[in-house]
Amino acid sequence: MAESPTVAGEACTDDYLSGGWSIRSWLLTVDHKRIAWLYAVSITVFFFFGSAAALLIRLELITPAGDLFSAEEYNRLFSLHGIVMVWFFLIPSIPATLGNFLIPLMVGARDMAFPKLNLLSWYIYSLGGLFTLAAVIAGGVDTGWTFYTPYSTLFSNSAVLAAAVGIFIVGFSSILTGLNFVVTVHTMRAPGLTWMRLPLFVWANYATALIMILATPVLATLLLLVGLERGLGIGIFDPALGGDPLLFQHLFWFYSHPAVYIMILPAMGVISEIISCFSRNPVFGYTGMVISIMAITLFGFVVWGHHMFVSGQSMYAGILFSFFSFLVAVPSAIKTLNWTATLFRGRISFTAPMIYALSFLELFTVGGLTGIFLAALALDVHVHDSYFVTAHFHYIMVGGAVTAYMGGLHFWWPKLTGRMFSRAWASTAAVALLIGLNLTFYPQFLLGYAGMPRRYHSYPDDFAILHVLSSLGAGVLAIGYLLPLIYLSWSLRRGEPAPPNPWDARGLEWQTMSPPPVHNFKETPVVTGGPYEYRE
Repeated sequence: MAESPTVAGEACTDDYLSGGWSIRSWLLTVDHKRIAWLYAVSITVFFFFGSAAALLIRLELITPAGDLFSAEEYNRLFSLHGIVMVWFFLIPSIPATLGNFLIPLMVGARDMAFPKLNLLSWYIYSLGGLFTLAAVIAGGVDTGWTFYTPYSTLFSNSAVLAAAVGIFIVGFSSILTGLNFVVTVHTMRAPGLTWMRLPLFVWANYATALIMILATPVLATLLLLVGLERGLGIGIFDPALGGDPLLFQHLFWFYSHPAVYIMILPAMGVISEIISCFSRNPVFGYTGMVISIMAITLFGFVVWGHHMFVSGQSMYAGILFSFFSFLVAVPSAIKTLNWTATLFRGRISFTAPMIYALSFLELFTVGGLTGIFLAALALDVHVHDSYFVTAHFHYIMVGGAVTAYMGGLHFWWPKLTGRMFSRAWASTAAVALLIGLNLTFYPQFLLGYAGMPRRYHSYPDDFAILHVLSSLGAGVLAIGYLLPLIYLSWSLRRGEPAPPNPWDARGLEWQTMSPPPVHNFKETPVVTGGPYEYRE
C-alpha cells in the first residue's frame, strides 16, 4: 500500500494570520488564504440577506390570503431571494472560500498561480454584488432570478437593467477564479502528486473551473443582449421586431444548468473528503469517482432543454433532452453508491462534519430522484412551474450545496483558524439543519403534485396545512443557520487551539501547521501516496 502524503521539511512558525489585522493588510493581500476569508465574509452577508427574504416569503405563505405583501411586493421579494442566493451565494460559496483556501495547500503550492488576479476577482465580485443589491433594494426586480423575456425586456417596470449589469460584472469574477484554479492544478502540483493522486475535492473544483470558464461568457453575452433590447429597442427576443423569445431560454439555460453543477460539484468534493476521513476508509472506486466528476461536467452542457419542455420547442428536441437528462443521473448515482460503499464496514465517527455529510446523502438522493421525475416529458408537463420544482431545486441546492458547505466549513475550521469549535453545539446545529430542510421542502413536493404553482402569494385553503408545515420548517432551518454563526464566531477567540491534524486525516493540507504559514510549507512537499490511505 502506498504511504500517506508526506512533507519534506518542517513548516514555518509564522501563520498567515500573524501578518497584521489592519484593514489595509486585508484589502491589499494577495495571500489565497486571506482572500478566501474576504469571500467568506462577503458571501455570509449575502446569505443572511437572502435568507431573510426567504423567511418573509414563508411568513406570507402561512395564511392563504396574501395579507402581508401585495402581489407586486411579493414578486420583488422572491426575486430578491433568488437573485441573491443563486448569483451571490450558491455559485461562489465553496469554490471562492474553501476552494481558494485549500487548493494550493492540497496540491503543495505556495499560492494560486495568479495571486493578484485572485484578489481582483474578489473586488469584482464585491462590486457586482453591491451594485445588484442596490438595484434590487432601490428599484426592485420582479422578474425572478431568471429574467425571462419578453417580460424583462418589454413589460417590467423594475430595475432589471441595473440588476443585469451587476450580474454581468460578477461573471468576470467567476471566470478569473476558474482560470486560477485550472492553471494552479496544471502547473503547481508538488513532486509526486500525479493526476490520479489528487484529492477528489481538487478534481471537483477543477471540473467546476472548466464550467466557469466555458459557460459564464454565454451568460455575459445574454445579459448584454437583454440590455440592448431593453435599452435600445433592438429586436433580439421580441418577435414583433424579428426576434425569437425562445432564444433567451436556450442561452440562459445553456449557462444556468451547468451553473447547477458549479454549485453541486464542489459540494461532492467536500463530501468525499469528509466521508473518507470519518469512516476511516479509502474512497471506494476512486477512478470511477474521477470519471463521474468529468462526466457530470460534460453532460451538464447538453441537458439545458429539459427546462423548456412546455416552451414549444421541437418534440424531437424534447425527447433528446429527456434522454440526456436521464443519462446525467448515472454519474451522480455512481458517486452516491461509492460514498455508501465507502461507509461500509467503516469505523464511523458521528462528528458534526460527518452528520452534515450523511445529511447530504439523504437530501441529495431525494433531490436527484425527483429530478428524474422532471426529466420525464409527460410528468414534467404536470408539475412544471409548480412547488414540486421548487422543492426539487432546494433539495439539491440547499440540501446539497449548502449542507456540504456547512460540513466543509466545520471539517476545515481548525485548519482555517487554528481553533476548535464546540462539538456539542455543532452536532445540534447539523441535526437542526437536517430536520428543518426536510420539514420545509418535503411538503412542497406534495403541494406541487397537487397543483400549487410557485411564485403565488395567495392560494386555496386546501393547501394551508402544508404551507404552515413548510413555514415551520423554515423557522427550524433558521436556527440551524444561526447557531454556527454564533459558536464559530465564539471559537475564533475562545476556542481551544487546534493541532495540525485534529481529525487524523490524510490530505496534504493536514501535514502543515494550523493555521497554515504564509507560504503554506517551508519546503516543497513531496507526495508519496494517495490522499485516502486510511487502512494499513
